[in-house]
This record gives sequence, C-alpha cells and structure tokens, in this order.
Amino acid sequence: MEHLSLIILMLAVLVALSAAAPKLKVPYPVLLVVAGGALALVPGLPNFKLEPDIIFLIFLPPLLYTESYQMSWHEFKANLRPISLLAVGLVLTTMLGVAALAHYVIPGFGWALGFVLGAIVSPPDALAATAATKGLGLPRRVLVILDGEGLVNDASALIAYRYAVAAAVSGVFSFWDAGWHFVLVAGGGAALGGAVGYVAVRLQNWLHDATLITALTVLLPFGVYLAAERLAISGVLAVVAMGLMLSRRSHDIYDNQTRLLKHSFWGVVSFLLNGLVFIIIGLELRDVLAGLGPGAFWPVLRYGLLVSAAAIVIRIAWVFPSAYLARVLARWRGQDGAEEPLDWRPLLVTSWAGVRGVISLATALALPLVVRGGAPFPQRNVILFITFTVIFVTLILQGLTLPWLVRRLGVQAAPSTRAAEEQELRLALANDSLAYLEAKLAAEPPGHPDPCLLTLREVVRRQARRLHGTLAANEATPLGPPDPAETQDAERFENLLRCRLDLTEHQRRLLVHLHRRDAYSEEAIRQVELELDRFEIALDTQLATVQQPEGEEVGEA
Repeated sequence: MEHLSLIILMLAVLVALSAAAPKLKVPYPVLLVVAGGALALVPGLPNFKLEPDIIFLIFLPPLLYTESYQMSWHEFKANLRPISLLAVGLVLTTMLGVAALAHYVIPGFGWALGFVLGAIVSPPDALAATAATKGLGLPRRVLVILDGEGLVNDASALIAYRYAVAAAVSGVFSFWDAGWHFVLVAGGGAALGGAVGYVAVRLQNWLHDATLITALTVLLPFGVYLAAERLAISGVLAVVAMGLMLSRRSHDIYDNQTRLLKHSFWGVVSFLLNGLVFIIIGLELRDVLAGLGPGAFWPVLRYGLLVSAAAIVIRIAWVFPSAYLARVLARWRGQDGAEEPLDWRPLLVTSWAGVRGVISLATALALPLVVRGGAPFPQRNVILFITFTVIFVTLILQGLTLPWLVRRLGVQAAPSTRAAEEQELRLALANDSLAYLEAKLAAEPPGHPDPCLLTLREVVRRQARRLHGTLAANEATPLGPPDPAETQDAERFENLLRCRLDLTEHQRRLLVHLHRRDAYSEEAIRQVELELDRFEIALDTQLATVQQPEGEEVGEA
C-alpha cells in the first residue's frame, strides 16, 4: 500500500513538472531526476528500491518498441554507418578508456572491475537522449543518428557487461570467445526480432479489431524480449528489429481506427513510462548514498566526476575523427555527396548529446552481490555511486546546456522545413486526386457526368489552389467533409460522401506508394496519414448519420 501511494505521488509529480518544464525552459528529465532525488530525501517516505528486472522487463521492451516504431527504416538504413560507429565502436572505446582510468586511478580496481564500470557507463540512454533533444529543432539526420544509436548501443553495452561481470566473478576471460559470442548474440537478437515482426505483420493482416490489434502490440515487445533472453541472445535488438519491421509495414496492415487508437494509447504509455523512469533515477539516491561507508562520499564523488569527464571527452574525441574517416571511405568508394564538406557544428551537437540514463543505473544495480567462493562483489557500492554520478552529471550538465549549444551554433533545422514537406505532400495528393477524378469523369456517359464527381473535382481544385498558394507560408489547408448545404438533397449528399470516401482511399493508396518509394520522410507520411485517418472517420460518421433512419441515434442496435 505504501508503494502504491508513492507511485500515485510520482505520477502527480510527473504531470505537474512536465507541464511546468516548457515554461521554465528546462528539459523535463532534469526536473524529474531532481524531483526524484528530493523525494528520496524526504523523511517518512517509504523506501523505493529499484529492481533491475523491473527496468529490463517492464520498462525497457515497451519503450524500445515505441522508439523503434517511430523510427523510419529508410532513414535508419541510410545512416547505419554512423549509427554503428557510435553504438558499437564508441561504446567499446568508452569501455576501454574508462577501464584504463579506473585501473590506474581508482584504488582497488583491477582490469576486470574497470571493464565492468566501463560497460555500465558507456552507453548513452535512448530515453534520456530523446527527451534531451526533443523540441530543439535539430536537423532530421542528427535526430535519426542519435535515436538509432540509443536503440542499438544498449545491446552492445549489455553484452559487453555480461562478459566483464563474468570475468570479475570467475577471474577468467577470453577475448576471442567474447568477440564471437558478441556477434552471435547481436545477430541472433536481430534475426529473432525480424522473424517475429514478419509473423506479426502476417497475423495482423487477418485481424480487423482495433482494440485487439493494439493489445497485441502490447504483448509483442514483452514476448520477443523474453524469448530472446531465454535463448541467450539480445532482447534489446530483438525488440528494436521487430519495431522497425512493424513500422515499415504499418501503413499497409493498419486501418484508420487502429492507427488512431495505437497513436493515442502508446503516446500516453510512453509519456508515463518515460517520466517514471527519470523520477526513479532520483529516488535511488537514498540507497546509493546508504551504500557508501563513512568518509567515502567525497573521494568517490571525485572519482565519479573524473569518470564523467572521461566519458564526455572520449565521445567528443571519437565523433570527429570517425566522421571524417567515414567521409574519406565514402570518397574512396565514389559515393554520391562524398565531396561535400563536413559541417563541424552538427558533429559537436552529436558529441555533446551523450546523456546517460536509467539503463546504466539498472545495469549497475544488477551486479551480483558475491563472487565465486562467496566473497562480496568487490567495490559494488563504489561502482553504484560512480554510475549515479555519471548519470547525474551528463543529464544535468549536458541536458541543460544542449539547448543553449544548439542555439549558439545555429544548427536548428529551418522551422518551415517539416511543414513545407507536409504541405508538398498534401499538394501531391491533391494533384493526383484531380487526375483520378478526371479519369473517372472521362469514363462517365457523354453529356451525363456524375454531379457528385463534378462537385468533388471543384472542391479538390480549390484545395490544390490554396495549397499551391500557401506552400511558401506553410499553412495547412486540409480538405474537410462536404457541407450538406452545398447539396440539393440527402441522396446527392450521401453520394457525395461516398465519392469522397473513394477519393480518400485512393489518396491512402498513393500515400503507401510514396512511402515505399521513400519519396517523403517518415514524419511527413505519418502526419498526413493521421490527417487522412481522422478525416475518413469523420466521413464514416457523417455517412452513418445520413443513412440512419429518422428518430434513431447512431450506435444504437
């Protein structure tokens, strides 16, 4: 009952601070972590102990699924090289750097413990990075790289962590065995996720109930994660691969009601889980401090600040050379765009966005209590405190300064870029719809065209002219449902609604075709598709009202 009261209190704090964050111009993860830390120090509040299994099983699968589902497969594939360099190369480099620092500077840390600490603090957190960069107007490519890195680097860090802990517990480590196992675990997780995603796509083609399909999308991330962990392969990559597969085919397998229901449901779930994660980080402060011995706070804090600085510097030192090396390789291969000069400003923003989060904390808490022989796991409390320090420093320092850095460097995408692309997509749909209506009118009997088609053609023409005229101003002018006043009688109005539904279905088919060709970004496709979904439901409702016998209400049996 005490924990239930604390959870309700956390939800109240989450809603209040999330509403206050835009007015305070502070990233909401920073406010939530600070609030969680303040709650942890309030006398009389029940002690909230974070179980690693809760993060890895309850929080991680759904949040990874939402992030991967929102990712464009085309953009992910196009940026796979920089994503891999950050998610694998940088993670392993950071682990080596932190391990060397711990071995030579922190008393009582051998190489095995150094690698454990390095594996824990090496991956920037997908949730924290996304929250820190949200609303900053960063260029799309920078966001895709950061999001892609956050989705993949947890897997590489967790695999490395398992081997480092095994070495610390047993005292035995084989580099070659670890390397081969890394490839097998990562590849196996991606293969399993892709296979489950393929089966899920086929299955959902046969389902038509929006609630049932949404419930299935809740079960799938947990199921594939548990299956992967049972097979000793990467559950993280399994969830990510499945999410990317479903994202790629979502425009084909879901109808308008399902998309709207999923959009609303997962929006609320993602908001609540993300917020609770950051509050929980702060709540762990009490247990982390309690684990330190008398007089150990300031020395361990210095080590934590040193490791934090090392993690930040290593990332900066990695991003620039790797980007230039990738450009040299692209030139050597003769790839398009390889001669364009690199802009150092987005690279600096990318290097400064390495915010650590709850995955590092949960991984540290998952450290075993004892090693082989029954002795306590060495330096466990020190590792926990250093991890918490790295999370706090990167989240506060980088999270608070990242908006200032983005504005100072001027790397924000033009405010009109996304709106202009959406407007271009709407205009393309309108122009194609005109051609579609002209073709249908041409098939009508000579001298007896369908008046509904004529009316609809004129409406679409007006829309196309407005879209063309306002494209530079980025003003959206969606085509609303027909007005009954524009029609002569109920029968003609009903026919007009049916014609409009037919045209909307044609626009949807065109949208799917444009998505398969990757003619527009995933964001633009999803936004215009959402408008079509809402509009189509409005048309269905209006048509049901027109068809309903007088005196009855829509929805009655």
